[in-house]
Amino acid sequence: MKKFRKVLDGLTTSSPGGTIGSPSCGSAAGTPTAAPTPREIDVQETLTSDNFQLCKTVRHGFPYQPTALAFDPVQKILAIGSRSGGVRILGRPGVDCFCQHESGAAVLHLQFLINEGALVTACADDTLHLWNLRQRRPAVLHSLKFNRERITFCHLPFQSKWLYVGTERGNTHIVNIESFILSGYVIMWNKAIELSTKTHPGPVVHLSDSPKDEGKLLIGFEAGTIVQWDLRAKKADFRIYYDEAIHSVSWHHEGKQFMCSHSDGSLTLWNPRNTTKPFQVTFPHGKIQKDGRKESCKPILKVEYKTSRSSEPFIIFSGGLSYDKAGRRPALTIMHGKAITVLEMGYPIVEFMVLCETPYNNEVQEPYTVVVLLEKDLIVVDLTQSSFPVFENPYPMDIHESPVTCTAYFADCPPDIIPILYSIGAKHKKTGYSHKEWPVGGGTWTLGSHTYPEIIITGHADGSIKFWDASAFTLQMLYKLKTSKVFEKPKAGEGRSAEMVEEDPFAVQMVSWCPQSRIFCVVGISAHIILYRFSKYDANTQIVSLEVRLQCESEDVITPSENENYPCFSEQGSHSPQPHHQHPVSPGSRTPEGAKDRGPCLKVKERVVRVPPGYQSDLVIQLLWVDGEPPQQITSLDINSAYGLLAFGNCNGLAVVDYLQKTVILCMSTVDLYGATDPYQRLTRSPRRNRQSTSGLTELNDNQQSVDMERSKSPTSDHVNGHCTSPTSQPCSAGKPRIPMGPEGPRLTRRGPGRPPFRKAQSAACMEISLPVSHTEGHASRRAMLQQLHGVTMYSHDEHHTTSYCWNERESRENSFSRSRSSSVSSIDRDTKEAITTLQFGESYGRKSDVLPTPCLWVGTSLGMVLLIPLSIPTDHEERMEEAVTVGPSGAVQMLKGSILRFAFLDCMGALIQSPYEVWRDLNAPEDPDRPRRRKLVHFSPSSSQDANGDGHLAVVCSERQAKVFLMPSQACLFVHNITESSFVLRADVVSVCNSVCLACFCANGHVMTLSLPSLRPLMDVNYLPLTDMRIARTFCFTNGGQALYLSSPTEIQRITYSQEMCDNLQEMLGELFTPIETPEAQNRGFLKGFFGGNAHAFDREELFGEAAAGKASRSLAQHIPGQGGVEGMKMAAGGAVGELARARIALDERGQRLGELEERTALMMTSAESFSKHAHELMLKCKDKKWYQF
Repeated sequence: MKKFRKVLDGLTTSSPGGTIGSPSCGSAAGTPTAAPTPREIDVQETLTSDNFQLCKTVRHGFPYQPTALAFDPVQKILAIGSRSGGVRILGRPGVDCFCQHESGAAVLHLQFLINEGALVTACADDTLHLWNLRQRRPAVLHSLKFNRERITFCHLPFQSKWLYVGTERGNTHIVNIESFILSGYVIMWNKAIELSTKTHPGPVVHLSDSPKDEGKLLIGFEAGTIVQWDLRAKKADFRIYYDEAIHSVSWHHEGKQFMCSHSDGSLTLWNPRNTTKPFQVTFPHGKIQKDGRKESCKPILKVEYKTSRSSEPFIIFSGGLSYDKAGRRPALTIMHGKAITVLEMGYPIVEFMVLCETPYNNEVQEPYTVVVLLEKDLIVVDLTQSSFPVFENPYPMDIHESPVTCTAYFADCPPDIIPILYSIGAKHKKTGYSHKEWPVGGGTWTLGSHTYPEIIITGHADGSIKFWDASAFTLQMLYKLKTSKVFEKPKAGEGRSAEMVEEDPFAVQMVSWCPQSRIFCVVGISAHIILYRFSKYDANTQIVSLEVRLQCESEDVITPSENENYPCFSEQGSHSPQPHHQHPVSPGSRTPEGAKDRGPCLKVKERVVRVPPGYQSDLVIQLLWVDGEPPQQITSLDINSAYGLLAFGNCNGLAVVDYLQKTVILCMSTVDLYGATDPYQRLTRSPRRNRQSTSGLTELNDNQQSVDMERSKSPTSDHVNGHCTSPTSQPCSAGKPRIPMGPEGPRLTRRGPGRPPFRKAQSAACMEISLPVSHTEGHASRRAMLQQLHGVTMYSHDEHHTTSYCWNERESRENSFSRSRSSSVSSIDRDTKEAITTLQFGESYGRKSDVLPTPCLWVGTSLGMVLLIPLSIPTDHEERMEEAVTVGPSGAVQMLKGSILRFAFLDCMGALIQSPYEVWRDLNAPEDPDRPRRRKLVHFSPSSSQDANGDGHLAVVCSERQAKVFLMPSQACLFVHNITESSFVLRADVVSVCNSVCLACFCANGHVMTLSLPSLRPLMDVNYLPLTDMRIARTFCFTNGGQALYLSSPTEIQRITYSQEMCDNLQEMLGELFTPIETPEAQNRGFLKGFFGGNAHAFDREELFGEAAAGKASRSLAQHIPGQGGVEGMKMAAGGAVGELARARIALDERGQRLGELEERTALMMTSAESFSKHAHELMLKCKDKKWYQF
């Protein structure tokens, strides 16, 4: 005990620091146990709470549910608003900023203050916000809340500080952008229309100033009324009453005509001097039918009328297609002269915008690009080419091309992996894009100094895998892999394949990747595993498949043993075996029950296939149907390239596969893994009656009470981590080689009631959850969340009382789960089975008596049990390929609260021990006789980094509720910490931060926590997400360097950091939205155009709208709210690379440059004046003595 106290004193003195208290924290620090340690462990912990801070970094992907679009033609930056109140601002690649309104109200309108570094947003809660974009993290400077009217349209003239705001009542208000105060000048709807008009004109749908005269404001009302209002005279110049509703208006740059789009699919062209009727009415897509009538067309929602010097004007509009043609996709129509081009889109058009060369509305526009915002995509069309090609989008807008079902995040990867993945992926890129430069090229971005290779992997519902380069806060797709190519295509009408056609049988459930050996493993929703090897050469290969019958079952009732809190590991044989009932069946043996077995869910291609360079399938493992029951989905996976082994488990048991020899070396139920050290008493119960396969009926439970008990089970024990643990009355059988179906007869098409073979792919992006009826709300909510988290169908023994869960793309029905949890949700259930929840290969000590570390497999279960399985692996290369790997469960057991989530190993100095791996070798490379191809292994033995007295290592085990640190091989528990009592941990990982390691946890109540290692002292506890949902829970993952990510919406990935160092350097790594650019000068209108073209330049808005002339607006109409971006934004900007002093210096440089230009112009004018004076004097002298008749 003295030595242990000395160790504890050393740990506590070397790692001081405060913690952030939280109700979710179970205890203030790691609690040492009373077990003595065999020797001193001197670990100098360096991490303190000052090393941690949580903040968002960058968001990738397409804005979910977009609503609005805006573009700054001078700064060349693009803004997209969304229904959830978010605003994405995009510039050149690397410039990508996300802003969020605190209210969460949908963004209805966006308006840039062109070349001013500011953005105005109008939200659905009738609030205007002014955003400051002159800082890397934009902030709100002002807000203006309308109390009595709904905002429907906004318009800000170029180089004006007065914003026109149209409302639902038909009124037009004017807001001062600088002070964000409402002007007293109001255009009331009843003054705008004629007094004789009996109906309300409807909401304002359009506002624009005349290109001919800025003092004329064109107001469009929804009902079909158009009014040109003279702002000076405060009266209407003309009024137009049209029969069809108006959706949009667009001016000709000369101001002599404007075009309107209507609800009947027509375009009307109007002359402001003659407004009795339009001088042109066209139905672009309305053909004349045989009876002489026009086809009825859909509304044209928006039209843009743009002129060009070198060609005919462009008329671009969305909608207007005829109703008769069913199934036509949404389209954008481009009318250029007599040519009409219809561009069909894959999704409905939300908004589009034509980009022009000039920001002035009274100049020839010269359009060059159309930006089309779709519901789930962003398309940019090149107008300068007659074929109208699209630009290749440099932003990762296709993350959701197929719904995302899982994610993985790898930081500090080998530096050569990204270039080689990019080179392979570049060969399969699409062609036909425009060769011109991407038109949205604003902002500045430089590669920061704190960058390292990062890769994000996303799995999708269609079975595809995408590798993304995530270095330096960017995201670029490197390589795409389609796992469905391994299998035959399902054909309708063939057995169960008829059901598969409509669903997603290839959906990816989890991935495992070793960047060093480039071994990649994919787990699919159809209970299949595909192992891939990387090669730079194409090859002809025969896909090898293994079929594993992992329906291990024993009809037992589990009850806790006398010592429920089992203190430490036990040697095999230390406890007498408890009676339990099992059915061992040798591999390949046939039983009467086995006669009902079916093949796997999918059919692997049996022919030789040619695979391109990249990841090539090496082995396919499939679980078999047994007795008409589909295999349970795989819940855990680990692969080790140095051992050549792959381990996986589900709610029935564990299997270990030697992928080098393509054999199954272990297939065992979870109960059998304990051997004689089973801590539970498993009492035999009456077996369930067999199903009547002929009638498809099932027997009911004995009484309703059993059903109620089934429903009210604790989710930790019955369906811990969402894995179904209900028995299926099937024995365990090892894997068998793939045998094509012979003349045994057709496969049965019947499936078990309530358990379909496939469910719609459980997209982590979009899902729907319906909670079951339960006696305890905490039980039900947690059970449902864990159920969806791991994607397993839950069912009771009585299959007439089935509780099923499905995911749906209707985000509106997506539920978030409650924070309130029952304190008893982690109690051990009395009637359940165990699921394998986590696996980890590594060099460890399988028994207390071991002197040297050996290969081991650590197994964690849903009941909080930890088991060690020693492995005997031949070390010689030839022997490894020929001799079998032997597996012998040692019976070593440990118990934690809740389901086991994570294992990690530290040496006795506190450093993280990496798993051994095999150095990558290309199996398809040409043979070199001088250098035979042999396996090169890299081992990180626990004793390799220590002296002779430092053998042994520390094992870190984290569960849903608890974390423990053990000393190996003595198996003594050094520290224990109760992470949370009111919630449970969803994700946990041991990560490296600031040249040290810590345990990072994400809880179901939204808390993100870090604990020191090995003392398990709380370092950070932040309530990051007020309420979380299944999408976040399923996709949240930590990585090294203090980073993490999750799917914030069905289409977006949010990256966060919990490292103080990265938060400090965040300003340097983000892109700069605003760059000082001189505003282009307006073209010289000429004397005649200026004289006859109106007095637009003489219009003074301040004189009309200022407080002196218009007075103050009613206080009850709108409320001004000062933003927090004023002082805080400036502080943030001053701390960045471009602070206030830098901006002042830039402003001074600009002023000096302009003064220099002015001086040059002045000198040029003086020279010109002197020359003119000289010539005039010479002319005077020449003509002085001449008479009048000599001229």
